[in-house]
Amino acid sequence: MTEMQFGKAINLALADALDADDNVVLMGEDIGQLGGVFRVTDGLQDRFGEDRVMDSPLAESGIVGTAVGMTFAGMRPVVEIQFDGFIYPAFDQIVTQVAKLHYRTQGTHRVPMTIRVPYGGHIGSVEHHSESPEAYFAHTAGLKVVTASSPQEAYSTLRAAIESDDPVLFFEPKAKYWSKGEVDTSIQRDLHSAVVLQEGRDVTLATYGPTIELAMKAAVAASDEGIEIEVIDLRSISPLDVPTVAKSVEKTGRLVVAHESQLECGIGAELVSSIVETSFGYLEAAPERVGGYDLPYPPAQWEGQFLPSLDRVLDAVDRTLGRRNSRDASAGTKQGGAAA
Repeated sequence: MTEMQFGKAINLALADALDADDNVVLMGEDIGQLGGVFRVTDGLQDRFGEDRVMDSPLAESGIVGTAVGMTFAGMRPVVEIQFDGFIYPAFDQIVTQVAKLHYRTQGTHRVPMTIRVPYGGHIGSVEHHSESPEAYFAHTAGLKVVTASSPQEAYSTLRAAIESDDPVLFFEPKAKYWSKGEVDTSIQRDLHSAVVLQEGRDVTLATYGPTIELAMKAAVAASDEGIEIEVIDLRSISPLDVPTVAKSVEKTGRLVVAHESQLECGIGAELVSSIVETSFGYLEAAPERVGGYDLPYPPAQWEGQFLPSLDRVLDAVDRTLGRRNSRDASAGTKQGGAAA
């Protein structure tokens, strides 16, 4: 095992995939000579050449469209969308071509394409550079949507995505690029299962990607008051591993879901709905969601108020436990007295 940064783990996964299969190629804006805006692909063009690590024009639709053609030539393209907010010009290609070609050809053509998408906030950036558009693609049949929360998950999940014969969107939490962790290149991951990071008996807290660190901090803070939070890393956004979350909820009786993207029609809404369908009889309180507000992503100086925080997550935990929380305090103020 070797300690490395999250971004370096992605670089290593790409290098190992290029080494393992001559049909793997990389393409994206500034990924070659520059090594990408986050230097995630640094050194790969020098090592593998311009024919396999290709700089593209600033045209996301053209990048994905070209990659679709590459799959017909037997190639396994890995394309980078430079920032999350730049993916929309390629939306038509992704949802009408990439997601549907296997079905449109009655199974005769697979689309072994990986689309890397740096996403999420906490980098103090400008508009269209900190968004979380994963729900758009999770809603699209024919796509697998995954993310990672640690260098190990980044390496193993990206390798699995590139080896998949189906199209995969790999969302990379850009605020994690500089975080460090151990990486064992022999560890394999699938593209559909969640994992319990910390066991607990009182509340299930399910999340993914950039919010995992916050969830673990919430578990530590809650433990100071004798509350055990079971933290689940969903890893796969589509498909959702509902059975793993259901098993946890059937033990704890309570569920909180957290993510950076907006709440309305989000991943949290889908997971809560699924748990209500499968495990309603085990719930001892209404599930809670914590996420970005249903507003366009704010300027950098306000993102701290927009994104989930430790206080907001712990407040949701308190609501599921019937403890005093922000809603009680608000109601108490309106009634002119202290809430119970």
